[in-house]
Amino acid sequence: MPALDTILQDTRRRMHGSLDAMKKEMATIRTGRANASLLDNVHVEYYGSVVPLNQMGTVTVPESGMLVVTPFDKSAIKAVETAILKSDLGINPSNDGTVIRLPIPPLTEERRRELVKVLHRLAEEIKTGIRNIRRDANEDVKKLEKDKEKHLSEDAAKKALDDIQKLTDAHIKDVDDAVKHKEAEILKV
Repeated sequence: MPALDTILQDTRRRMHGSLDAMKKEMATIRTGRANASLLDNVHVEYYGSVVPLNQMGTVTVPESGMLVVTPFDKSAIKAVETAILKSDLGINPSNDGTVIRLPIPPLTEERRRELVKVLHRLAEEIKTGIRNIRRDANEDVKKLEKDKEKHLSEDAAKKALDDIQKLTDAHIKDVDDAVKHKEAEILKV
């Protein structure tokens, strides 16, 4: 059944997209180590427009507790520094006129717990999204079953619904595994 295959492929693609989005978002959650992706959500006001920091310069990790931002345009160093201060990263930048150094302070126990809560909230949003994708796919299968011209048998519809549930379960498990791994990373002292 081409229409049924399309529903399953679309469901798989959308669920996988949700998982990818979660992994990108999780990369921006701070752990005890420096990571260039911490600055992915920092945007700099530059000549009247808002530009992602990673398009304004290079971000390097010279050591586990330090990030270094080297702006392409040295005149933008103050704007980059201001954007970092305005972000909710809790990092105090220092610049020497050519580069901005960001010492990554060790996380306090309280901050670690807050980050774990943020992580679990993100995971719940992604799981809800995956369940909504499942609901949409189930509705599409049921519509296909009722359509007399498509001739979808009751058994084929039941198998499709089972396949969609298996996809959902697998993606929810992937979310749980990713959260467990990130949580261990955050809580590691």
